[in-house]
Amino acid sequence: MYLGLQHLHSYMGYLVLLGLLISFGTALAGLSGNKVFTDKDRKLGLLGLIPTHLQWVIGVILYFVSPLGMKNFSGEAMGDSVSRLYILEHPLTMIIAVILITVGYSRAKRQIGTDSKGFKSIAIFYGIGLLLILLRIPWNAWLGN
Repeated sequence: MYLGLQHLHSYMGYLVLLGLLISFGTALAGLSGNKVFTDKDRKLGLLGLIPTHLQWVIGVILYFVSPLGMKNFSGEAMGDSVSRLYILEHPLTMIIAVILITVGYSRAKRQIGTDSKGFKSIAIFYGIGLLLILLRIPWNAWLGN
């Protein structure tokens, strides 16, 4: 079960990044074109939101079943940078990113048909969330190094 969840979490990461990049790019294009935020744009925002939430759920489950997660939590592990990444830094940063992305989508969906504020919400919150995700992906493990 652990190995399957670990692979699912890794491969799902590509969908998360792709969805966030599409949503973020669409928001930037709409913002620069000074367009009105429509229901179609809201649905494009879901391309970033839904995979991010699914990834978070898989990550939470993985955190409790993985030997690198909660089972490894100790004062000694905090001294090791790799252990600290898996125990604290990666999960905490991802939770913050998911919250920001959710707030961005929630704010944007209230702006349908008014002006470009929906694009601005998605661009800012998804952009910061994407940056946080990119900063705390365990690249060595992800790229098979």
